Amino acid sequence: MKTAKLAATVLTVAMTTGCATGLNSFQEREYRAMEAQDVLVKEKDPVTGAVLGILPGGGSFYAREPALGVVNLLFWPLSVLWDPISGHDGAKAINYDISKAKLKREQEKELNELEDKLALGKINHQEFVMARRDIERKYSFD
Repeated sequence: MKTAKLAATVLTVAMTTGCATGLNSFQEREYRAMEAQDVLVKEKDPVTGAVLGILPGGGSFYAREPALGVVNLLFWPLSVLWDPISGHDGAKAINYDISKAKLKREQEKELNELEDKLALGKINHQEFVMARRDIERKYSFD
């Protein structure tokens, strides 16, 4: 009976920690598109996160998930089954979030500059609309 409860607990922890930091399918497509267009900010290396996942809680700590790191530390060596995935996916999520924030700032800067040109009369409304569409397409990765 104790063994069954322990196994159920380990299975629950494994299932919840292994997929806690991954990207959804839409984000995964955006990630690949940003990577292909060479605009992805690579703060964390997913391979390093996976390798560190072999250590007790290492993948989760690397992916800035200290609570999961502690759980994985407590369940080591069983956590070797899921923590490399947590480290890998967590590193990708960090890169994705940082990239999205950077691209949003860049887009807002370009749109503000465009609005300034319109306000100063350097471009007409039609040119503004066309340029705004171009900027929006430039920062769309879906």
